[in-house]
Amino acid sequence: MNPPPPSSRTSAPQTRQAGRALDAANFFLADVRDGLGPYLAIYLLTEQHWNEARIGIVMSIATIAGIVAQTPAGALVDATRAKQLVMVVSAVLVTLASLSLPLFPSFLPVAISQGIAQAAAVVFPPAIAAVSLGIFGHAAFTRRIGRNETFNHAGNAVAAVIAGLSAYWFGPTVVFYLLSAMAVASLVSILTIPQQAIDHDLARGLHDADGDIQREQPSGLGVLLTCRPLLVFAICVLLFHLSNAAMLPLVGQKLALQDKNIGTSLMSACIVAAQVVMVPFAMLVGARADSWGHKRFFLAALLILPIRGALYTLSDNPFWLVGVQLLDGVGAGIFGAIFPVIVADIMRNTGRFNVAQGAVITAQSIGAALSTTLAGLIVVGAGYSTAFITLGAVAAIGAVIGLIALPETRLNEDGDPRRQGKTAASASAIAAE
Repeated sequence: MNPPPPSSRTSAPQTRQAGRALDAANFFLADVRDGLGPYLAIYLLTEQHWNEARIGIVMSIATIAGIVAQTPAGALVDATRAKQLVMVVSAVLVTLASLSLPLFPSFLPVAISQGIAQAAAVVFPPAIAAVSLGIFGHAAFTRRIGRNETFNHAGNAVAAVIAGLSAYWFGPTVVFYLLSAMAVASLVSILTIPQQAIDHDLARGLHDADGDIQREQPSGLGVLLTCRPLLVFAICVLLFHLSNAAMLPLVGQKLALQDKNIGTSLMSACIVAAQVVMVPFAMLVGARADSWGHKRFFLAALLILPIRGALYTLSDNPFWLVGVQLLDGVGAGIFGAIFPVIVADIMRNTGRFNVAQGAVITAQSIGAALSTTLAGLIVVGAGYSTAFITLGAVAAIGAVIGLIALPETRLNEDGDPRRQGKTAASASAIAAE
């Protein structure tokens, strides 16, 4: 796997060091940026004997904390030149919050600790994308994001294997300490990124890497509300996560209810299965999205979810559930790689790339928060199958909206790909489409 070409402002040794450090940071941050997720649901269900609705509520409370923090986090990443320090502080907060869970497992401490962890973790996606853009530029950004996601999914798969084996021998609580160890490793990786390798104007999407246009001041924040493609994209992202966020926790609960002793290990098998599939699909996005079109990849990610939701209802067999989870790897692998690329297209030369990421991820977090609560209530009232079908229908609605209202941000009006390294249309121009 060859690294993408550097920005002309960065020396080759600095770029190579930065690329290796980003690889390691994405690998170790994989578990940290996603938090405890479905493992928390299994722990609360099997060890603390919470019901599904209560679990959904506490996970939604934590996600709401992320919603509040997300857009300010993107604005902070745009404004600061201490991006590594921001990520280090966030990783420390996530670690402390995770270590507190086994010590204080009642409702209020769990809600507070997960709120802190979620609010801190929202920094990682915009910060990693910003650093990648600031080092490698627009011309290589799609390939670099594909590489980031490849290492991210590989890190998730390795962590899930370790978590599954460890939980089988030592119980579900071990995943809290695994996440803490990954956080410490991520700190070292982040600190080895050369500060001088990052063009901080470029990192916020203010100008192209080749420097063939005059540097401008950032657009007003009003662009977030006036750019129609960004608003449409945010709605589709919200619906994607309203559908997707609760599916894996629901599968974990079904597995745990069948056999408490192997529930966490089977959840790890689900995660490993998905992450293994995510790696080639993230690589595919990095290699082909610029020529095939960004919108096509995004719609494919949405359309996977109705199929996945329907298949979950056909059998409770653990091997079937783990097999269906492979489809999560297809959808999430595509989505994770294409998301920052589409935002970068829309926000090119506005200087608001990271705050736009934050705003769209806020919509994503709203969808995720509502997803776990909605799914928990449906399960209690109508069962797991109804919940899966409902979640799949939500994604189908998002695909229809995207097909009709979202423009292809990467292609010219005549359908030819834009030449890499050249200035894309401004947000205001795209908004007029």
